[in-house]
Amino acid sequence: MAISAVFFDLDDTLLWDDRSVEESFHAVCEAAQASSGVDPQALEKAVREEARTLYESYDTFAFTKMIGINPYEALWANFTAGEQPEFRKLEELAPTYREESWRRGLEKLGVNNTELAKQLAEKFGSERRSRPLVYEETFRVLDELKGNVKLLLLTNGCPALQQEKLTGVPELSPYFDEIIISGQFGKGKPDPSIFAHALSLFNIAPQEAIMVGDKLTTDIKGGLSAGITTVWINRTEKQPDPEIHPDFEIKHLSELHEVIAKL
Repeated sequence: MAISAVFFDLDDTLLWDDRSVEESFHAVCEAAQASSGVDPQALEKAVREEARTLYESYDTFAFTKMIGINPYEALWANFTAGEQPEFRKLEELAPTYREESWRRGLEKLGVNNTELAKQLAEKFGSERRSRPLVYEETFRVLDELKGNVKLLLLTNGCPALQQEKLTGVPELSPYFDEIIISGQFGKGKPDPSIFAHALSLFNIAPQEAIMVGDKLTTDIKGGLSAGITTVWINRTEKQPDPEIHPDFEIKHLSELHEVIAKL
């Protein structure tokens, strides 16, 4: 059966989210060094650790894990959209979470400065918003696919934040016939139901679609469970998972054409 639709993940598949986060941390921690003398690398490590610990302590953690929202996204997300009551809790928690993550990180390095923590928390949000980075091959590959197959964007995350990412790269959304954000749907990858929903939008069988993504535990595991052919984009030579076996592994999005031709 010929491939009629390609489902794409967003973060670190089309958008270079990891780099955006890394550059934002670097800029903020350099600013912290200038004002307090802390080691910027040590501060980044401390804030990442404290942010994750704090994030996992909230009673919203199970929900954010199901939807697919990570602690570093929460360092700049506002959670203003989404119908579930957990989003209202997250919206209320977010300002405190952001400031407390930076305060605890500074404190871990011997700096007790609540006002500086607040400034750094605000700066992280502005720095991250200024970096909507896209992989150099993203638009070329989408141009080549558009019109030949249906295109669907299937992304985990908070509706407000994922929409903000798309707004930051306004050329991206028009390529897609459908866009599904887990926070709007109610469950995230790898839950099979979100993949079944994607298939239903095009009224196609699983054998007619491929799922392209960078995360084995969400994109690939979920696609496989739904009977969809999976393509793991592994740009950074991540180690494979012995329990999750993608149908194809590629290092560059341009290799998708060979995969589709084989199918």
